[in-house]
Amino acid sequence: MTAADQRPGAAMPPADGMRPGGPTPGGPTSGGPTPGGPTSGGPVPGGGRPPRRWLKAVVVFLLIAIPAGYLVISALQSRNGGEDKAEAASAKGLSAGYPTRVQRRIYDVPVPPYSKKVAFYETNSWKVSSLYVQFVTSRHGLDSFLAKLGTRRSALDKGEVTITKEQARRVGWQVGAPGHDWSGMVIKQKDPEPKLRITVKFDNPTHPKVYVVSTVTP
Repeated sequence: MTAADQRPGAAMPPADGMRPGGPTPGGPTSGGPTPGGPTSGGPVPGGGRPPRRWLKAVVVFLLIAIPAGYLVISALQSRNGGEDKAEAASAKGLSAGYPTRVQRRIYDVPVPPYSKKVAFYETNSWKVSSLYVQFVTSRHGLDSFLAKLGTRRSALDKGEVTITKEQARRVGWQVGAPGHDWSGMVIKQKDPEPKLRITVKFDNPTHPKVYVVSTVTP
């Protein structure tokens, strides 16, 4: 016996092209569905996702709660705005901060240093120009301000509001409102020097609030 006869040969594939142990001819292929079994895209018998009722409930809650929250916030803002309406109105037309040095010199309004809530507004026309100024200062600041204008606190008339309603309405000031401690004066000078209307609110004597309208006629 030769060496070739002793070595086993390679297995030969069946004549029908199928592997041993594979499906028989005419039977179902390996990739197809089993007869009577579920298809790949169909529902699982007895399965399926339960309806998401909790998600629907959350959506309904948000649709109700969010608008209601906005209504509550709007109501609170309206109430707070109403309580502080007079103070908010004073910002109408006014620019926060000190007038420029040129404006203070032309209109003769020496706003004291370290004043609070300083704001101003200037109007100009062919006939007259005016500077509106407000600030909160100390007792010393008020005395210094009046001294630079050649006057003093004792010259303020108790209960007098010297700024006209038309002037106050232009910038939203509530000067002259009842329930407050007002004093005022008018400083008249020869043209072209400015004329100053000064009104002071002494609700807080240590920090009076000063309103000034200085008018220049060319």
